[in-house]
Amino acid sequence: MVENEFDVLTIGSGMGALTTACLLAKAGKKVGIFEQNWLAGGCTSSYWRKGFVFESGATTLVGLDENMPLKYLLDELGIDLQAVELILPMQVHLQDGTVVNRYKALDQWIEEAERIFGAKNQRQFWQFCYQVSQFVWETSLKQTAFPPTRFSDILVCAKNVNLSQLRYAPYSFFSMQWLLKKYDLLKNKPFVDFINEQLLITAQNHISEVNVLFGATALCYTNYGNYYVNGGLINMVNPFVKYLETRESKVFLRHKVEKIDFDGKMYRLKIRQKGKEEQTFTAPILVSGIPINNTLELFESSPYQPSTFDTHKIMDSPQLNSAFQVGIGFKKTRIFDCIHHQIHLDAPLPEIGSASIFLSLNHPDDSSRTDAPDMMVGSVSTHIKNPAKNKVFDKEKAAQAVVNVLEKRGFLRKEDIVYLHSSATTAWEKWTNRKFGFVGGYPQYFSIKPWQMIDSRLDGKGAYLCGDTTYPGQGIPGVVLSGIIAYEKLKRDKGY
Repeated sequence: MVENEFDVLTIGSGMGALTTACLLAKAGKKVGIFEQNWLAGGCTSSYWRKGFVFESGATTLVGLDENMPLKYLLDELGIDLQAVELILPMQVHLQDGTVVNRYKALDQWIEEAERIFGAKNQRQFWQFCYQVSQFVWETSLKQTAFPPTRFSDILVCAKNVNLSQLRYAPYSFFSMQWLLKKYDLLKNKPFVDFINEQLLITAQNHISEVNVLFGATALCYTNYGNYYVNGGLINMVNPFVKYLETRESKVFLRHKVEKIDFDGKMYRLKIRQKGKEEQTFTAPILVSGIPINNTLELFESSPYQPSTFDTHKIMDSPQLNSAFQVGIGFKKTRIFDCIHHQIHLDAPLPEIGSASIFLSLNHPDDSSRTDAPDMMVGSVSTHIKNPAKNKVFDKEKAAQAVVNVLEKRGFLRKEDIVYLHSSATTAWEKWTNRKFGFVGGYPQYFSIKPWQMIDSRLDGKGAYLCGDTTYPGQGIPGVVLSGIIAYEKLKRDKGY
């Protein structure tokens, strides 16, 4: 048995784990990062198949504006991310065929919303949502002790409090449904449908469950810079991996963690590689970037259990979503002025029942994601509710329905498709090793207030958690923020 010592062990290489690991490496710590897959990035990565590069999960890149966590991280590390800003962040295709342009400029977007949904209170609603989103991002990097679980956290929070926080924080007690009613928009059914489907891709839930702080911020993400990385999001991940490996840290690919143990001083990870001798890695600090569901399972065969963790906070399959994905390689027949499209369906998608699909295309100026210059690549995704119960269904039927929608809406012709593959819960579970194959993190639920969400301190000793099951952890900005919060709490706890 081979044993390797590090200052910090990190499980998973998603953007939350990479964020914490890179900040620790900058502080001079030797970090070992263990990824069970053959590519780094987790749900923010890309893979090559049959001449096309497909995104493995996330397709939209937000977070490079001032006060946003990803920009802060890049500035801290001195990484220059090569990203192309999108002129039009998204188009939404309503059931009746109407196309909604989600412009970045707030006034331009409000004019579009008034044109589509009527002028009544649209300006007031969106101006308020944008103000909330600005508050959330301006506050996010100031309140890294949140949610407070120690007296020292409360002191840090109190030190950084200001009048705007006192003004906006109470909106965590109100739902987006309340906000729509406040602006007399709840009876505007096309608008409510639009909001519900937009929230589903950003907050993983609908207006009755998403509070105003999260909901308003989620709805306004198209009003900030949206970017594209040539070659796929793996090229966003790789600079962080390179950063780590130039600072005596190491990313171990195809190293699956099978067990976590703790003797009071050192955490031990039991690692197995196919066909190789079992290895043990040790460190006094542990950071888990995989979901809390998976993390706690790694302790199950160990005498040590993180008993301080409140297991009532763990969500089970009925509360979670997996994804049905369709990857399509097809001949280029037109140039698209927008690469991200949410399409509202005329009828629920067969086998799955979802009301919309999300399509991401390669940027028209990016030829690196296809083998041939006259080809395009499209990644389609939609939600699968309660994934443990809905593992088995006719994927071919669902995929064909997706193709029919894309053809009807003018994105492609069936005869131009040269490659197609689909994946669902089982594939997601295998690819990411996430319990139930769930994606998008823990959905927002109105009964769970921000201070009740899962904290980054896992056991109150030396184990920490980041990623999309912790506060706030959704989307690339949220997951990066979760990694920053884990680092800041770890730094204060250990005196780094």
